Amino acid sequence: MSAVLPKSPHDFDPLDEALKPPINETEQDRVIRQAQEAEARRVSQAIDDSIRAEKQAQKKKGIVRLLLLGQSESGKSTTLRHFQKLYTPTAFHEERILWRSVIQLNIVRSVRTILDALSDLRLPTLDSGGEDSDDGGANIPQELEMLQMRLTPLRHIEALLIAKLIPPSEDEATSVIGSSAISAYHSQRSRSSDHSWRAQEVFVRPGATWKGALAKSTRARPVSLGTTGMQTRDEAQEVIHSCSYDIMALWNDKLVREVLRKRKIRLEESSGFFLNDLDRVTALNYTPNDDDVLRARLKTVGVSEYRCEMEAVAGRESGTEWRIVDVGGSRSQVPTWVPFFDDVDAIIFLAPISSFDQVLAEDRSVNRLEDSVLLWKAVCSNKLLANVDLVLFLNKCDILHAKLTSGIRLSKYVRSYGDRPNDMETASKYFRSKFSAIHREYSPLPRKFYGFCTTVTDTTTTAGILASVRDMVVRRHLKQSRLL
Repeated sequence: MSAVLPKSPHDFDPLDEALKPPINETEQDRVIRQAQEAEARRVSQAIDDSIRAEKQAQKKKGIVRLLLLGQSESGKSTTLRHFQKLYTPTAFHEERILWRSVIQLNIVRSVRTILDALSDLRLPTLDSGGEDSDDGGANIPQELEMLQMRLTPLRHIEALLIAKLIPPSEDEATSVIGSSAISAYHSQRSRSSDHSWRAQEVFVRPGATWKGALAKSTRARPVSLGTTGMQTRDEAQEVIHSCSYDIMALWNDKLVREVLRKRKIRLEESSGFFLNDLDRVTALNYTPNDDDVLRARLKTVGVSEYRCEMEAVAGRESGTEWRIVDVGGSRSQVPTWVPFFDDVDAIIFLAPISSFDQVLAEDRSVNRLEDSVLLWKAVCSNKLLANVDLVLFLNKCDILHAKLTSGIRLSKYVRSYGDRPNDMETASKYFRSKFSAIHREYSPLPRKFYGFCTTVTDTTTTAGILASVRDMVVRRHLKQSRLL
């Protein structure tokens, strides 16, 4: 008979020891203990059954997960708003009034950008071939100085709007800008920081928090009530309305336009640009329309998920639920993309091809187009996405067309473009072929290339493109579910 070997210290299982019945357990205690264990097993089994049933229900219902990727200011949030407008129009229209404060802030910050550019203006700068002058004092024409003085109330309005958008209870209230909006107006800016206004951009966390705060402050009510309640006093709109003629004069001033041109500040190419619509958007009874909401600029940090249900298709009892995820596009947020690659059905990647002559706000040594190309390569080559459809939006084609038409040479910034014609048709074909080649070369498995030249602020065209993308994604999803 073989001897029983003593247990090694490594064989000790603390969980097993804890689950052992007590040494001095009575018969009555044993019955109670076994009943409790049986109840615990029953509850655990019920939870497992519930999870399995939920998964089966989701599979039967059909959930499509769509991910929006691209660098900051590529048009992801605008694309998400397009989905909302197309497929949940009632909710989209209900929220339009809430975007008025965002548009007000866009206007005020556009004015601030101009005033910042003028703050260290020296006339010799404009008369010396564009080279900065070391002369001491600023020499701004008297009429511009008067405009600056009359626009002073906008300092208070900027601080007021930021306070409305960001509730005091939220931690980002202290991290939106390094100092208060008012003190930022008074701070002295150096010539080397002409574009530092971007680093002070207001951002909010995604979700309903900022909308909830605005709904309370504006007492917004359903669109079905028409203009009822719109007579509620809006201090920001009143001040902006009173300053509207001065804002127009500032924006249309020839010297101002020259300063902005020399400093390469292109407000009209930025999202949230409304200075060409001042008559309408500064009216006291102004209510944003659909296009205004799509054009408004409000930077979000973090992840935003939007859910909507498409109409039912033949052979299915209910429609397909779409979960569209918009992730942050700044360089610091790119590493957070990977966790969302799991179980995704399709990705829309937005590459703003108009940015061929721009640099990243986070790193001014990196060209924005080059950064988009590198991101596209990384997405195409990721093995987790080998079986995922990638849809490319070559975005902001309207701005690209305007740049090429104005005489900006694409070949100056993209050397491989060579001596091709400097027109929109040739440039768009060139970019499409380049991104298509990357898709073909770097994809782990062969897959079809879907590429569109887009202007996501163009409602009609984008609606057609999104409908095509929707049909493509749903068809592939049904095939994978063996329902087609």
